[in-house]
Amino acid sequence: MRLVQVTIPAGKREAVLDLLDEQGIDYVVTDETSGREYTAVAYFPLPTNAVEPILESLRAAGLEREAYTVVLSAETVASEKFEALQEEYDEREDSEERIARQELEARATELAPALPTYLVMTVVSAVIATAGLLLDSPATVVGSMVIAPLIGPAMTAAVGTVVDERELFRRGVVLQLLGVILSIAAATGFAIVVQTTNIVPPGLDPLSLSEVEERLSPDILSLAVAIGAGVAGAISLTTGVSTALVGVMIAVALIPPAATVGIGIAYGEPALALGSAVLVAVNVLSINLAALVVLWYVGYRPEHLFQRTDARTATLQRITALLAAIALLSLFLGGVTYDSYQSAQTEQEIREAVDAELNESTYAGYELLGLEVRTETRYVLLHRPGNVTVRVGVPPDADRPGLADEVETRIQRRRGIDATVSVVYLEFERSE
Repeated sequence: MRLVQVTIPAGKREAVLDLLDEQGIDYVVTDETSGREYTAVAYFPLPTNAVEPILESLRAAGLEREAYTVVLSAETVASEKFEALQEEYDEREDSEERIARQELEARATELAPALPTYLVMTVVSAVIATAGLLLDSPATVVGSMVIAPLIGPAMTAAVGTVVDERELFRRGVVLQLLGVILSIAAATGFAIVVQTTNIVPPGLDPLSLSEVEERLSPDILSLAVAIGAGVAGAISLTTGVSTALVGVMIAVALIPPAATVGIGIAYGEPALALGSAVLVAVNVLSINLAALVVLWYVGYRPEHLFQRTDARTATLQRITALLAAIALLSLFLGGVTYDSYQSAQTEQEIREAVDAELNESTYAGYELLGLEVRTETRYVLLHRPGNVTVRVGVPPDADRPGLADEVETRIQRRRGIDATVSVVYLEFERSE
């Protein structure tokens, strides 16, 4: 619920109060004695979803757009009229639990922090994320997300589009671009310092770290994370609830991948940098698309009718551009997803070939203990099997009839897989 305070211009007091009476709104009026063109101040409580329609009705009744208006959050209201009004708006078919357009714009503006604060928090979160990735520490990576100020610019750009506030839109876009670039630059610089000062062990392979490896080959599922974050951000904004937790979710989609790009650049790993960069780009675009669609679907529009056509055109154009960019990048994600599927299928075929070979009578008593398929990079991110290591348990007196050549022949001729096969024999003995 909200407490609304409006100043009433001279000559409009009767019209405004009549409207409040007609709507069944409980109000208090005090005289305005500052000597300006206003003669009274009205205070009245409203359900959250009633603020926008009531303010529009007051504008139509003569309340000027420039009139001093304040909307505050109220904890509780003891009033029979308010309870009846709340029931009325809850029963309306078009009633939605959303804040007024004016409040939405104010919240979006607040979410886009001052530039110095935004820059400092972005750099700090990127550095912490980079440290967490190099330490292979999930807890540290999560900590970097908590302080990342990235939810504001995305929501600001979406709100600026649907309400036709171009300055708000531009500010959101500029802050997002600046945040991503700064995150990557800060991560790269920090990773270079860590590498040159030997803070981490010399020769560290970042691809061996599980937190880094997760972001090496992004797939189609990455879209679900980013779209879900954008939807959650828009819903939390329109309902007036805290966006802190949702901000963490949006940071999940942006800060760790941006830090991974920096690590890839610092360690000279183009595959790592490229894969993570595509993930960052897809996530930024998907978050903006989801937030824009949700805000438009919920029904936010500019106040003036002549602006609504411009807002509709701008919204459709930006949705189309975002969809086109996401579709283009999704080809990359789809290729990586298919490559992952092919790699898993190839490994399964190799395992089946090894099992089939060991079932031959020649290898009676042999037991497969492990299988490792090492891949080689092809076309930056795509992979193919390069070396297959088979660990086999054999009795102490068993013959060694050339298992490696037989497995290699089987997977090459019968499976079409070109890979070098190595066999490691481990002798074992069982009790009687």
